[in-house]
Amino acid sequence: MEQRIQGRMTDNTNNTSPLVSVIMGVYNCETTVEDSINSILNQSFDNLEFIICDDASSDKTLETVLRCAQKDTRVRVLRNQMNSGLAPTLNKCIEYARGTYLARMDGDDISKKERIQKQVDFLETHQAYAFCGTSAELFDDTGVWGLRRCIERPKPKDFLSVSPFIHPSTMFRKEALLNVGLYKTKNVGRSEDYELFMRLYAKGFIGYNFQDFLLIYREDRNGFIKRKAKYLFTEAKIRFEGFKALHLFPRALPYVMRPIILALLPSRFRTFLHKSKYKIGEKPSKS
Repeated sequence: MEQRIQGRMTDNTNNTSPLVSVIMGVYNCETTVEDSINSILNQSFDNLEFIICDDASSDKTLETVLRCAQKDTRVRVLRNQMNSGLAPTLNKCIEYARGTYLARMDGDDISKKERIQKQVDFLETHQAYAFCGTSAELFDDTGVWGLRRCIERPKPKDFLSVSPFIHPSTMFRKEALLNVGLYKTKNVGRSEDYELFMRLYAKGFIGYNFQDFLLIYREDRNGFIKRKAKYLFTEAKIRFEGFKALHLFPRALPYVMRPIILALLPSRFRTFLHKSKYKIGEKPSKS
């Protein structure tokens, strides 16, 4: 079911910029979603539509999203009748998307004001790249606690350790996602983004990462140790299939086993390994 709320009209008739469809699946994030929405609606780039699908939230997330939609007609609201998970929800958003580019956003993160403009400018002038992401500041309820600077031009080997892209920071050429069949919806656990990025690379589509910290990314600094073992075992299977498609064997074998090994390690050691890829306590320099 699509719910469309009429509100303030935005006239982009004379806008020659490509249309960007921002897609966001939300579930039980009533305390954070309004700030996330506003960070997109207040972008310096305004030729966008914002497609938000509520995945059958049980709190007041949907009410908050609808209230935001009443204020800005660029917001289009969809709703799943039953909880379906992120990948099917994003695929549903893409079904309604009209833009040349698809930009990801989550309901608990904040996009810097210049994020969309910089990504559009890059993809417009760098045809070799199918998508681009950004580096991010990491924050929780206590504020910014670390940084994640992503590899600027990831190569297939850079998928071995972790995904080299931050999912909610990415913008894709819509045609590239359609070419690979969108998000895989079964047997991906919580690694739908990792699986998609490797599938894109296996098809010859490559990505780029801005070194600018254009996303403020919510991550519980101890959240990694709370991941359920079943998701880690699913990730191992995704790694095997992805590394095989990227022709990374035999060197990839130890990395396939990495999530399973992590699941068996004491939580303190798992936390140490997870945080080792971040710059803890450092703040981005002001430009």
